[in-house]
Amino acid sequence: MRLGILGTGMIVKDMLTGIKDLDFDAVYILGTEETREETEELREKYSLDKSFYDYDELLMSDIDTVYVALPNHLHYSFAKKALVAHKNVIVEKPATANLFELMDLKEMSEKEDLILIEASTVNYFPVVLELRKHMDKVGNIHIASINFSQYSSRYDKFMNGEVLPVFDPKKAGGSLMDLNVYNINFMVGLFGKPVFIHYFANVDRGIDTSGILVMDYGTFKASCIAAKDCKSPAHVMLQGDKGYIYSNDTMNKASKFTIVLNDGTTTELEFNNGKHRLFYEFSEFIRMVNEHDTASASKMLAISVTISEIMEEARWKERIIFGNDKLIATGLQGGIE
Repeated sequence: MRLGILGTGMIVKDMLTGIKDLDFDAVYILGTEETREETEELREKYSLDKSFYDYDELLMSDIDTVYVALPNHLHYSFAKKALVAHKNVIVEKPATANLFELMDLKEMSEKEDLILIEASTVNYFPVVLELRKHMDKVGNIHIASINFSQYSSRYDKFMNGEVLPVFDPKKAGGSLMDLNVYNINFMVGLFGKPVFIHYFANVDRGIDTSGILVMDYGTFKASCIAAKDCKSPAHVMLQGDKGYIYSNDTMNKASKFTIVLNDGTTTELEFNNGKHRLFYEFSEFIRMVNEHDTASASKMLAISVTISEIMEEARWKERIIFGNDKLIATGLQGGIE
């Protein structure tokens, strides 16, 4: 894979700390004139091959894949431009601001025989893949609960009137899109799409600063909790009639689950091998691109579509509408932030 990274934000800096363990053929990075110094520092620190300051120039280079690591509302327009340039696309979570955008990208990638994949870590973690093999041990699930709550470093600014993208309803911000997306990813990866959902959110100035997504699977109920305006210890609990499964990890960095049966038997599932949390997903992305494994990519994209459907319904039910729908559907204007 010859990768072009878009942006210099927190997720890019995080990803680059583990890049030495990933088998890229080349890595380029795209910055802006405003972030030129930061971009060059990253290029030098991590021995990246080239830096660019014009997206068109990057797309005309010899990269085969673009990694869209920009604010949520920019995912669609930058991903679409990459697909038009016949590049594979890895797009950060949430894949797009709404379902319309994701379906448009999906249709285009299939038409052009390109790989489109959402970079959401949870369904690539070894411990989650292993957990799927042990689910029957706890019998029929009756209750599931997941909590990913962390006080945002930007919340104080939001309360003082400064609205940054993560709290901007016009830029696909909010706790559902930023944190609960991991919880939903975990549930959909294990159980598929629920038959009914409802979102109970704390809403301030049109944005959900925290909330509880209730998912009804018919035979069991689940609550997915996320907050950016308060914090608590993370937990995952899956309660079955033969035992339960729990973890104290957030679902963006899962490494351990404990299975406890009704007779007291305990099994530990742990994969803590020192690898960066993004190593597993990017290793698989590299394989899919190098082997042109569109079947595996399509399977993972189907999960992303289901998640987008759930979040779309949740936001409508709470009337948390992110900006002008027509504008979002056709791609928001703007550059890298």
